[in-house]
Amino acid sequence: MNIKLDSNVILIYILLILMVIFWGFSFVIVHIAIEYIPPLSIALYRLVVASFSFIIIDICRKFKKTSVLTKSQLNPQPNHKSSKTFWFLIVLASFTGVSLYLFMLYSAVEIIGPSIPAFFDCLVAPVIIALFSLIFFREKLNKLKILGFILASIGSYFLITGGDLRTFTPESPSFFGYIFILTTPLLWATYSTVMKRVKKTYDYVSDFQALKFITYLGCIELFFFVLISNQLPIFIINFFNITLLLSGLYLGLICFVFGYYIWNYSQKKIESSKVASFLYIEPFFTLLFSYLLQRSEIIVIWNIIGAIIVFTAVLMINYK
Repeated sequence: MNIKLDSNVILIYILLILMVIFWGFSFVIVHIAIEYIPPLSIALYRLVVASFSFIIIDICRKFKKTSVLTKSQLNPQPNHKSSKTFWFLIVLASFTGVSLYLFMLYSAVEIIGPSIPAFFDCLVAPVIIALFSLIFFREKLNKLKILGFILASIGSYFLITGGDLRTFTPESPSFFGYIFILTTPLLWATYSTVMKRVKKTYDYVSDFQALKFITYLGCIELFFFVLISNQLPIFIINFFNITLLLSGLYLGLICFVFGYYIWNYSQKKIESSKVASFLYIEPFFTLLFSYLLQRSEIIVIWNIIGAIIVFTAVLMINYK
């Protein structure tokens, strides 16, 4: 077997590593921000910043001296963007990958802390994404990749539980946090599968356009969630809190605009299972940042053993 050293693939891998570093730190940022406002309001803050970022980017692009022709201008296509199917997929992506996903994830962080939600979200989602890709896109998983996913699942058990299953019992004070976090891998896998379908069917719609539509819709959805839950006054009063402002800029601009763009772009260039495997690395950065910022995280020997197993699995999944 040979490892292909294609420069474009290497660039994608570098961007994916940056993405998981940013996303790994985001769990700690959320844990800090929750001290000021509820999880739902934090999610809305993130989307407001992301929406304004896209508006500014659009304005800057319009003021460029040289206009860049889009793919659809160079090769006219039927206006699928106005079709019901396209907008159904975009709304589904905004709900599963943005509004509901962020609410569930941030609620779990509030109850459990940053690291365990990171482990749940990142270590289970790739397995579901690989399964969805196998079903919907007929992507092949060889024996080495299958073994890699099995090892990653075993490693995730030790990473999350520390070898103690009692953390998942109803008597545990964090039980509802685990219920919340169990939904996030399925939501993220659904989002990734929907976006892959959008790219295959509407290939002339750029990653920027698709992500922009999803961001605006997700922001609207979260606004109504905040309104219904009577959190809007809390959100408005704390909007210019310096800690929340910096948190919102990091979560909205760096993690969302930059991070989601890398995720969507990578899905189009390499296999979904390979992109998903990078999520296995993300929780380790969360643990590191949580430890450095003293967020009361405990690391035991079984967490370290699980980390070694998962890192080995990631190498196996990406090996050709």
